[in-house]
Amino acid sequence: MAKDQKIRLGIIFGGRSGEHEVSITSATSVINALDPEEFEITVFGITKTGALANTLELRAMLPQDVQSRVYLSPALVSDGSGMSVSTALPAESRDSRRCPEIIFPLLHGPYGEDGTIQGLLEIAGLPYIGCGVLASAVGMDKDIMKRLFIQAQLPVAPFRTVFTRDLEKDMAFLKQWTAAEFGYPMFSKPANLGSSVGICKIHSDNEFEDALRHSAQFDRKILIEKGIDGRELECAILGNEEPQASVVGEVFSAHEFYDYDAKYRNPDSRLEIPARIEDAKAEEIRDLAVRSFKAIDGTGLARVDFFLEHRSGQVWINEINTMPGFTPISMYTKLWAASGVPFDELVRHLVRLGEERFRQRTEQRISEE
Repeated sequence: MAKDQKIRLGIIFGGRSGEHEVSITSATSVINALDPEEFEITVFGITKTGALANTLELRAMLPQDVQSRVYLSPALVSDGSGMSVSTALPAESRDSRRCPEIIFPLLHGPYGEDGTIQGLLEIAGLPYIGCGVLASAVGMDKDIMKRLFIQAQLPVAPFRTVFTRDLEKDMAFLKQWTAAEFGYPMFSKPANLGSSVGICKIHSDNEFEDALRHSAQFDRKILIEKGIDGRELECAILGNEEPQASVVGEVFSAHEFYDYDAKYRNPDSRLEIPARIEDAKAEEIRDLAVRSFKAIDGTGLARVDFFLEHRSGQVWINEINTMPGFTPISMYTKLWAASGVPFDELVRHLVRLGEERFRQRTEQRISEE
């Protein structure tokens, strides 16, 4: 393919959240998977402090073996006249590369997956891959997400939301109420984090207070959820107005639940694709995944996580992830590969969906004049 036909893809990675390293791994995986004859990739890094990475910092963030496959750009700036993202290139390299035509915000967690970077790109007028501001924000806030799911008559396990400012004065009541309503085990989790950061499984009264205080360190809201004794299943979504669902996969955690260490560090955790479930149950999960994606007004991509309760066979939606991991062990790309969409075609499709959404938004009027 001729150079002027290449897809000029910009990847933003890193970020301030606790998923900084996961984002780097996702970006590295995408870079390694794409054909340099087809994709011209420029990378923009965000440090753990939230600053735009300079060239030296970019080199320190990315593995050395992928750096020859990308252009390193520190030029993500505001021009001071209203927000404007500039992918203008340093003078010494302007003749060797061009500005990205679409951005892949491969950021996980707060300040990346929560609508903030999406808002910046919207204001800048740059097309990007994935969900928009609203869906990203709702997908990050598990409290609001679950409320929308309930309104859409989707099955959500019982939960209660608590503001951390009220935690100490309400602790005794919460312990009594949740024990009566949910029973043990139950979970506490921050409303606005990913990768199971800050989540505690609570087995008894003795663990309740410490678990809630731990989760409260990470957000202004925490959720207390009824523990579901069931299998952990996941389904990937791809599309805009007519989203499609992948085959269903199952997670087998090396730990008691699928926490950060089990997801990214323990090799004994494994995925099984497709999951060994009845066809009717798989179809039910795929339908629920599409409906949950539409409930938050999702576009582009998402991964929806479920519990299949052992005793009752009931399917419960756990959460939706609007920018799932793209690491070598991530379920999203594996689910689509098993559904007949290999990695490179998946990225091409995501690019098309992002461009389609951008065209729709730019064609819409914003005033009567």
